[in-house]
Amino acid sequence: MNRLANASSPYLRAHADNPVAWFPWGAEAFALAAERDVPVMVSIGYSTCHWCHVMARESFQDAETAAVLNEGFVSIKVDREEHPDVDAAYLDAASAFTPHLGWPLTVFASPEGRVFYAGTYFPPTPRPPQPSFRQVLAAVREAWTERRGEVDATGSSLRDALAAAATAPTDAPPSLDQLAAAARTVAAREDREYFGFAAGPAFETPKFPNTPALRFLQHPALAAGAPDAADVASRALAAMVGSDLHDEVEGGFFRYATRRDWSVPHYERMLTDNAGLVEVALAAGDEATATDAARFLVDVLQLPSGGIAAAQDSESIIDGQRSEGGYYRATDRSGLQPPALDAKVVTGWNGHAIAALAAAGTRTDPRFVEAAQWAADAVLESNVADDGTLRRASLDEIRSAAPATLEDYGGLARGLLALARATGEVAYAERARALVDLCLGDDGIHPPGGGDPVLVAQGMQPHGVPSDGASPSGPSVFAAAALDLWRLGAGERYRSAAEALVRAAADAALATPLAHGAILEVALGLASAPRQVVVVGEADAEIADAARRVAADVVAVVSPAQALAFAGAGFELFEGKAALGGEATAYDCRAFTCALPTSDPAALV
Repeated sequence: MNRLANASSPYLRAHADNPVAWFPWGAEAFALAAERDVPVMVSIGYSTCHWCHVMARESFQDAETAAVLNEGFVSIKVDREEHPDVDAAYLDAASAFTPHLGWPLTVFASPEGRVFYAGTYFPPTPRPPQPSFRQVLAAVREAWTERRGEVDATGSSLRDALAAAATAPTDAPPSLDQLAAAARTVAAREDREYFGFAAGPAFETPKFPNTPALRFLQHPALAAGAPDAADVASRALAAMVGSDLHDEVEGGFFRYATRRDWSVPHYERMLTDNAGLVEVALAAGDEATATDAARFLVDVLQLPSGGIAAAQDSESIIDGQRSEGGYYRATDRSGLQPPALDAKVVTGWNGHAIAALAAAGTRTDPRFVEAAQWAADAVLESNVADDGTLRRASLDEIRSAAPATLEDYGGLARGLLALARATGEVAYAERARALVDLCLGDDGIHPPGGGDPVLVAQGMQPHGVPSDGASPSGPSVFAAAALDLWRLGAGERYRSAAEALVRAAADAALATPLAHGAILEVALGLASAPRQVVVVGEADAEIADAARRVAADVVAVVSPAQALAFAGAGFELFEGKAALGGEATAYDCRAFTCALPTSDPAALV
């Protein structure tokens, strides 16, 4: 029975014809494993993952290997981008068995969901010290049938240890001095020869853009306590722009570089990286680079439906042969078939793109604002369930069964708020507020339903503080959206929500700031008085253009009618603000206390 053919994930569909009897993620697979008294093999990857494709060709398409899996296991295939909480939970568990985490992630668990062994890529034949995949399967089956007591004990003790790893929140969010010290720690990790960051004192590769860390360093509140921080971010951006990581033909940036000097890229191009780099470039005053990355999002990733695809693959077929990066290295691409898109529309990731495009459109090309509106309307049409809750993703405008995560609610809300500020349309801000409200309960901050139902039932929810990797974590982006609502005057409950998430992450973030840039950026927003600039009047007025180039936490350009609509909808920042004397008028505020209204662009500098 082919259970993956109609999946809402291109990654799962690519495995639909494997001889492995795959199940999608869900309770059905675990129930069958209990009925058959066999372990579960969970294989996690994503569609642009090179080694996931390699393991699929070598093992999952092999009839003999598939026969071993089908006889002795129940096999589940998971797209980590569709089920990020499942991926996070199993990464936590896998860390007990291997220091080399990554994808494909291969996890073995009991029918109750208790993990007892894990690894990543396994080759089809032994490569000492690495065993072959079939050797691993044989060892797992032997342990399951001959040493069940040890297996059960390992799974139970691991689950208990993961639960115990959850940390209590601090009493207060970090101070500005603590955050400046964290920024100096991140800046000290700069590669002074090639710029950016890489692991270890020898700057081992691979080398990632790490946009959350760059945005943290760019925050204006660091100007006094970490005066060199913004320059570190600017140097990293310039180095990437001038390197092979940057695609000069179609725009945008590749996933990471395999060498310290930003050369030899891993050629997949991700929505998340490029949306983040649009915002980094805008903060650095590099509008050309912001336009370049935004152009990639719109011209390459935006789908006919309006939604924005998750990624573009690194592999293509050239002269009948599979080529890793060959399309991108070609001097003339006109006659080449481009690499495939992962066309699933991920809710939270589209929120990142909407925010980036809305901001870029107000500073560069207005078509980016139009693209942001198109994407927002598409997501609100295709990724919202009948009960008003979000779904994680859609494919071909068909909703995934996967529930949305905190990243989706926060990411889409933040994007809609950026779009509201760019267009003056209060409906986007109201929708954003409603999404945030769905996650604010008396029992804490979480998506409706509390998360993935299978993980909840098994007690396998992710524990501890998630890091901000290629893009902000769920708690980080949700905190950013809540803080944005407070800055617009939606009420103190939103600042309190942001503060609660920051306090929960504070100890881990201050200890390892390079891995927690997004939540530290929110912490800076709590520790410093926000600057809020509202212009009421013609959108093309000179003072409106000047306002859009101000380094402020809120920049909104609205008509007089739109200002009244925002105020009437409960966004108190807009109360009492009008176009005085019929001229476009700017209100430059610090924590809701405004200077005298002005129509002089020079007054905003």
